[in-house]
Amino acid sequence: MLFDYLKNSRGAVEEHDSEVHELDRAELAVDIDSIKKAKRVTAHGNSQSIPINCIKPNPNQPRLEIDENALSELAASIENYGLMQPITVRQVIPFEYELVAGHRRLAACKLLGMDYIPAIVLKVGVTDSAVMALVENIQRENLSYMEEAEAYLALLSEHGLTQEELASKLGKSQSTIANKIRILKLPLKVRATLCEFGLTERHARALLKLKNEQQQLTALGEIVKKGLNVERTEALIERMLKKSKAEEESAKKPGHLPRTFKDIRIFSNTIKKAVELMNRSGVKATTKRRENDDYIEYTIKIPK
Repeated sequence: MLFDYLKNSRGAVEEHDSEVHELDRAELAVDIDSIKKAKRVTAHGNSQSIPINCIKPNPNQPRLEIDENALSELAASIENYGLMQPITVRQVIPFEYELVAGHRRLAACKLLGMDYIPAIVLKVGVTDSAVMALVENIQRENLSYMEEAEAYLALLSEHGLTQEELASKLGKSQSTIANKIRILKLPLKVRATLCEFGLTERHARALLKLKNEQQQLTALGEIVKKGLNVERTEALIERMLKKSKAEEESAKKPGHLPRTFKDIRIFSNTIKKAVELMNRSGVKATTKRRENDDYIEYTIKIPK
């Protein structure tokens, strides 16, 4: 009987110890989770922790789409090591902020389900906020030259900046801004093809030498098909320009007639000679020619 009592008591103690260990593990898990969450929102210098739902996107954000794989990798990094660099915002009204820099970081924190994010609050206007967003993307997001050109044009048109003013704010030369924006003179289909096949900015600038979209698309077809580098692309375009110039000069020379017009004259002469031949044979044939914008009409009368 004593043995049964001791056995039952031992079982009760073991069960109690097991419950304590389970409770300890649960508390430890909660503590670790709390530490992780705290680590994600640790303040950085002059930054402050801001509710994510109080931050609205920057309307001047040059790149709106984010690579999903890259975003997942960034979220995993923040999960493990915390947010190393706070985002930058500007206060619009009390308790409402607009993102200035950190589009990807903010998206990654949202993906993790975070409620707060470390942010540096700047006192800047709309124009400076737009410029800072562009600089952030150029430095961190690896914008394509086409995206960069579109962002430059948006800043110029929407904020009334001159090319010189924009160049000064970005620390670039005015000619750099002008050359980037010139690329946007290419037709949309040409620009889309350049981006689709990963062709460089120098490829794009070379195509600007051609006069029309059809020539540019013809050149693009050759570039893509043969995998032409910039040097060979420029040589191709020079050949196309020389050929086009030669054709224009040939068309201006006296006595030069378009091929279609030459063909019409041959047919007209054939009809004329046929009527002359009938007359020489004693058949008094006559012909009448009438011409309008769409066609030439011949009427031949042969007596019975």
